[in-house]
Amino acid sequence: MATSSSSASTSDAAAAGEKRWFLYVLRCADGSLYCGISTDVKRRLQQHNAGTGARYTRGRGPVKLLRRWQAASHGAALRAERWFKKLNREQKEARLQSRTRSDGLARCLRALPLG
Repeated sequence: MATSSSSASTSDAAAAGEKRWFLYVLRCADGSLYCGISTDVKRRLQQHNAGTGARYTRGRGPVKLLRRWQAASHGAALRAERWFKKLNREQKEARLQSRTRSDGLARCLRALPLG
């Protein structure tokens, strides 16, 4: 499981007792991808595999965690999820392999404008 480093604002949020939000991507048993957000990716993965997660993953298990990225806030995680879901399949697969920190996803995770 790969993770990306967190920003200073994310570290500050954790120190202040705020929940840390993550964007995560799963591969379902049928080969499809599922993207979601959570404060506890391990728990959420267990829910998906138990059939109590998102409706989309029910009947498509077992699912495997491909990537997770820490977001600066809940809003940033939501923006990143929306950005990722707009990509086509080929773009999603390419982004999963990429280690760049300067694309649209990275900007969403840091809660910076997408300009």
